[in-house]
Amino acid sequence: MEEEEASKDLFGNLPDEILCQIISFLPSETSLETSFISKRWRGLWNIVSVQQSTIVGIDTAVTKFLTRFDKLNPLSHPRRLQLQDGENKLLLATLAANNKLRVDFSAKEKEFPSHFDLKLQLNHHHNYAKNLCCSTTFYVKTLHLESVGFATKEAVSSLVTKFHFLESLKIIKCSGLKSLQIESSSPKIVNLTILDCPHLDYLHLKTSKLRSFRYRGKLPRIWPEYHFNLADAMLDFRQGPRTDSVISSSDFDPAMLTIKNAQVVTLCRWTFETLIWPSLFPMGETFQFYKLHELWWIDYSEEDYSTDSLIAFLKLCPALERLFVTVDPQSYLVPRMSTVSKKCTRHTELGHLKVVKLEGFKKQEDEITLIKNIKELLTVEPLIIISASEVSTDGPTPKHAQMSL
Repeated sequence: MEEEEASKDLFGNLPDEILCQIISFLPSETSLETSFISKRWRGLWNIVSVQQSTIVGIDTAVTKFLTRFDKLNPLSHPRRLQLQDGENKLLLATLAANNKLRVDFSAKEKEFPSHFDLKLQLNHHHNYAKNLCCSTTFYVKTLHLESVGFATKEAVSSLVTKFHFLESLKIIKCSGLKSLQIESSSPKIVNLTILDCPHLDYLHLKTSKLRSFRYRGKLPRIWPEYHFNLADAMLDFRQGPRTDSVISSSDFDPAMLTIKNAQVVTLCRWTFETLIWPSLFPMGETFQFYKLHELWWIDYSEEDYSTDSLIAFLKLCPALERLFVTVDPQSYLVPRMSTVSKKCTRHTELGHLKVVKLEGFKKQEDEITLIKNIKELLTVEPLIIISASEVSTDGPTPKHAQMSL
């Protein structure tokens, strides 16, 4: 009986090396279909999809990979490309739906990564786009770059110049990245996300049409060379400022003005107290966040919890509908050298607030005090939710908390 079963699975008895050779001779569509046979075959197809290259050849290899992909016939070409230099992994490029390309340079983490600067120049040339239409049906509109390092920075700078239809850019976990300049001569780039780049000191944005900016990490010096109006702004600076840079409220003013018309904002209490309030206070009633509908306020723990900063900010948000307050015990806090007064001359009424959610508070009396102070601004009765965890998945959650890599 065992001999009969073995004879039926002739391919299954062959070693991986021979099966890889067989797959390599199959047409692309057929070789891709073998990955659906079993876990073993999926692993074999992954091995076959690995190509040898060098750092210098990354640009050419990825460009060729994209040019060969046919969006109208996706099974005719693999959706993933793995480049290796000998035994060392260079990158893994993966195509996803909606014209998304993810390029992951993840390798063995270095304890002391080499510092580097990165300049990304995004252009749009009509002649290039016209010629490109004849050679490929896949245009990169969303690009995820993960773990770019000193050795691969030149290849990345060269690669992005090929993406003339790019609209969204995400830069993740680039250890060693000290300064980043993004220059776009096209109005197409509208979404920018930068997450967990621990050494970033300086961010230069040379683009005028950005609509969404999401940042998580230590606060770098941000220079928006041109003004733009953000609709979505995640300023998650709970790790504090970079220790080797001093940023004043006047330095932060250009960045603050970009969120004036935002509809969704994530803001840390220390950022408001140190960098925003000193500029807003002299303006009195003239500055308001008229369009802000959702606020995720990241607070810090302190023995004598104060609601003054949050209440002062809420008085600037007459259209607010959803308020999420998270107390993070790890969040950076500023010394109590200067305080924010909640006694502004303008008494803004919150007539649109539908949801208030408090998370991570250690003392019930702090929750009660905050709710009482918020209710003094209300003309409606919102749904109030209290959760002990920092970010609860029960009920509504902040839009930016739902964001995944």
